[in-house]
Amino acid sequence: MEKHLYLSLMPEALIASQLDPKAFGAYYAVGTEGKTQGQAAFFEIDPAFRSDYFPIERALQQCHEHEDGRPKNSVYISVYRVIEHVPLAALGTLYLVTKDGRILGLSKSTNLPEDVNSLHLYNEIAPINPLVASSLAPKAFHKFMMLDPNSKISLPALCWVECTLGNLAEDPEFGDVGDLPYDNIDHLRSCLIQLRTKHVVTKLVDRLNPASFAYRTIKNGVYYGTREGLVIYQLPSVDELKANHYPWWRSANM
Repeated sequence: MEKHLYLSLMPEALIASQLDPKAFGAYYAVGTEGKTQGQAAFFEIDPAFRSDYFPIERALQQCHEHEDGRPKNSVYISVYRVIEHVPLAALGTLYLVTKDGRILGLSKSTNLPEDVNSLHLYNEIAPINPLVASSLAPKAFHKFMMLDPNSKISLPALCWVECTLGNLAEDPEFGDVGDLPYDNIDHLRSCLIQLRTKHVVTKLVDRLNPASFAYRTIKNGVYYGTREGLVIYQLPSVDELKANHYPWWRSANM
C-alpha cells in the first residue's frame, strides 16, 4: 500500500500515512472517536524527501496496515520546528479542508502578486500564528521577516495567508466594514491607522490568534517562505470556486 508524507499546518507536524490526500483530509478534519474535529490544512510532501532532522525511514517502517487490512491513518514523525526543515522544493499540493471534510487542492507557484501600495492583514499559520497588520506587500513582508539583517524579528521559515481587508485597505479610518468577519474591528482600524501615521511597518493585531482561519477571508492565497525563496498557493476566484468547487465553497462559507 502506498505511503504518503504530509506536512500539517494546524497543528504543525510531519506525518506519514497510507491514506491518499482526500481520505487523509477527511480523517484529519472529521476524525474518529477521541479525535478533535475541525478545519485542517496540509501539504503533500515529495515521498522521496529525506532530512537528517526527521526520522522519516523509521516512521515509514511503522506505517503499515492493521492486522485486519485497514490502512494506517497516521504516524507522527515530528511536531516541533517542522516548517523550517522542509524546503520549498519538497512541497507538493496544499489541501485546504473544511470542518466537514470537503477538500480543495492548490498548486504551488512562484508567480507572486505585484506589490501594491495599500495595507495588508496577515494571518500567520506556522510556526507562529499571530494576526499582523502591515504596510508591506507579501514579497516585502517575506524579506522583512526572513532576510532583513536589521529586523528585530527573524524566522527561518513562515507559512501565512493574506486576509482581505476590503475598503479598510485604502481607508482604515472611515472605510465600510462590509461583511468582514474579524473580531474587534475598532482595534483593527487603530492598527491600520498607525501604519499610516507612525514609522512602523507591522502592527500586532492579535497575539493569541488561532492558527485556523475562515477560508472566505483569503485575499489571494497561502504563502510559504524560507530564506531560500517564497511561493504562493493561489486560491481560485470566487466565480471559479462556485462553478468548479461548489461543495467546498459552500462548506467554507457556513
